[in-house]
Formats: sequence, structure tokens, C-alpha cells
Amino acid sequence: MNNYLVYSSPLGDLRLVASEQGLAGVYFPEHKHLQWQNTWQHKPHDAVLLRAQTQLQEYFAGLRTEFDLPLDLSQGTVFQQEVWRALSSIPYAQTCSYAALAKKIGRPKAVRALGAANGRNPLSIIVPCHRVIAANGDLQGYAGGLSNKQYLLDLERVR
Repeated sequence: MNNYLVYSSPLGDLRLVASEQGLAGVYFPEHKHLQWQNTWQHKPHDAVLLRAQTQLQEYFAGLRTEFDLPLDLSQGTVFQQEVWRALSSIPYAQTCSYAALAKKIGRPKAVRALGAANGRNPLSIIVPCHRVIAANGDLQGYAGGLSNKQYLLDLERVR
């Protein structure tokens, strides 16, 4: 059974989801791959959710560059989990191309698969998939929308 709360962020209402293992989701209002479950319970006092909300508030205020939360990545495949862990290694305010990230995980020919796994990341912002861009510097796909991706990249560059 997962718990959730809605956090009113500068990018709109984010749905934060936690399982018994940790934070399992951060979803934008129009998230492309929302893994909504009818069995989720609205629990605004869940400790992991409150901690995530506080850390997101600090991030948006420019006071936090890394997140320190227990994460539950179990809803992904082994490959997706590998990609999501690699995303967490992209430093704050920096970007990485899909090809460079594929090379980093030892799968240089898996650029398309990596892009698909990146798009299925359930932990937007926390696992920074917004930091992955095209090799030519263009923004490409973001489950929360390209305008939100640009906002996050700009927020990090300003700090």
C-alpha cells in the first residue's frame, strides 16, 4: 500500500508517493507516465513524504543541491533501475547527453533504450532525469513537459 500527498510547487501540484521502502514517485500534474494506483492512500503526515516535501522546498529555494531520501525504485526493470541510479550521478547544474550516459553505464549502443528508461523515471527532480539532453544541446522529451525541464535547468544554473 502506497501513501501520497500533494505538494504545491513552483511547477504546479506534484504528487509525492511513498512505499514502505521509501519515496517511490514524484509526478507532475500532466505527467506522461503516471503510475497512479487507486489503492494509494492520501497520507499527508507520512514521514518520508514530509521529508521529501521539505527537501523539494529547499531545492526550489536554492538551498539544496542533493537529495537525501530513501528511494524505492522497485517498479522499474533491472535496466531501468540501472539508468535511474546513473541519473543520480549527474552533478547539480550540469547536463549529460543520452549517448554519454549510455556510455557511462557500459552500454554505448543502448541510447534509445536509455532514453525510454529515462522517460519512465518515477522520481522526477529527485532522480534528475531533467539533466539529460541531446548531444547537440537541445532539450528532448520530459515526462513533466519541456517547459518544466527548462525551468529546472534554469533554476540550477542560476544557483
